[in-house]
Order: sequence, then C-alpha cells, then structure tokens
Amino acid sequence: MISKIEVLQNYINSKKLPQAPLGIILGTGLESLVEQMDIEHEIPYESLPHFPVPTVAFHTGKLLFGYWQGHPLWVCQGRFHLYEGHTLFDITLPVRTLALLGVKTLWISNAAGAINPNFKKGELMLIKDHINLQGGSPLAYQGIDKLGPHFVDMSTPYDRTLQSRFISQAKNNKITLHQGVYAAVVGPQLETAAEYRYLKIIGTDAVGMSTVPEVIVARQLDLNVAAFSVLTDECNPEDLHPIDIPDIMAQAKKGETQLLSLLASYLDQYNQ
Repeated sequence: MISKIEVLQNYINSKKLPQAPLGIILGTGLESLVEQMDIEHEIPYESLPHFPVPTVAFHTGKLLFGYWQGHPLWVCQGRFHLYEGHTLFDITLPVRTLALLGVKTLWISNAAGAINPNFKKGELMLIKDHINLQGGSPLAYQGIDKLGPHFVDMSTPYDRTLQSRFISQAKNNKITLHQGVYAAVVGPQLETAAEYRYLKIIGTDAVGMSTVPEVIVARQLDLNVAAFSVLTDECNPEDLHPIDIPDIMAQAKKGETQLLSLLASYLDQYNQ
C-alpha cells in the first residue's frame, strides 16, 4: 500500500500536475459536468500507476483537471466497486490521489434506490449519515496508519457546514433536496423485498453500492465531504417491480440537471 501511494506521488510530481482545493467523484449518469468543464488535463485511469480500470459500461475511467464555473477542480469520472472484484484499498485509490493533488473538499455523487416512501425517483438526497453493509473497511489493512489515523472518528463523516449551505442553496433555487441515511451494500444484484424491508427497519432512506468506502478514506485524510444520491428508482417492498435499466439511466439524467444546478449555485455563492 505504501509503495503504491509513493509511486502515485512520484507520477504526480513527474507530470507537474496542478493542485486544486476541490475534487468531485462522479457517479452513474452524471457526465454533463465534464461536458461543461474547460479541461486542461485528461488522464485515463489505465495510465495511473496501480489504478484499477472500471468494468461497468457507464463508468468512464478518467482523472480530469480543469475549470468549471471559473473554479479549478479535479474530477474522477467513474469509480470502482466491490462487485467488480476490487479490494477496498483499490476502490479508494482515487480519494487518496485527489488528496495528493491538493484537494481539501470532496463532493461525491451516486445513483441510489429510494427506500423512504416520501422520496421519489428523479429527486436528490443529501447524505447526512450512512450505514456500511459492505462487510469490510478500507482501513482494515496492516500499515494503514502510515497513511493517516487508523481509528478514524465517524461521528460526523459529512461536513455540517457544507450540508447547511447546500440546503440553503436548494431552497433558494427551488430544488427538492431530501436529507437522509444512505446504506452501502455490495451488489451487483438489487435487493429482495425482504431486504428492502430490513433496510427500512434499520433507518435507511436510500441504498446503493458505493460511496461509503470513499467517505471513510476521505475522513482518514481529513477532507471535508458532501455527498449526494440521485434517486433512480423507488424500492417499495410491497409494490416491487423488475429492474428497468433504461428508466434508471433516464432518472439519473433527470436528477443530474438539478444536481449540477445546485453545485453551480453553491460555487457562485461560496467561491469554494
């Protein structure tokens, strides 16, 4: 692990890559931000030392630097998942790389299923807390303490100042922004009706297959985190329908428009 990070650091230094305080990890269907960026550096994941390559068709694998709304930022276009066969350390390499590139604030997006019956597909949820149901931790490795604290406090994994600002911006822009608890499962299969009932009982508002390992590592590295779920389907165990991938992608695109508007208004207001 230490040697992988050292090689990544040497690569970044050799390329004289710029630093930026803001980093974004883009989830399913959230590609339009990249289309709106003025891109100055585009690095395929396969060019980065020790990086895995995404195997999911709709997850492009690129590390991008550029300007959006006039602000410098690094963007991870595509992420890795446990269900692709990667380790939790490899899944979180993008977060460690962003930290090496000067990122202090991390925004994360994902697609998720709505468990809360008051949440509808196509809407957004600001993640206020999470439940880790992936059966492991990206910090459960020998020597991980050389990269940051081993026992990381998770009492407030999502930055409260960022949360309050996004809630305020959503109200100002008349964007529906729910707040709730995100549960991370392994996948890739979706849940049974019984599993959805269980998730609801333990306090889940939305469920997905990512984000939590990235947040854990971000907190180890003392990054300020805000995370959003685009709700792509409604998971009512009493009225469960077969998965509809085209509709899920359409709902991701619908939510994307609102999320990009929210992020842009935040940058205009707070000059992150």
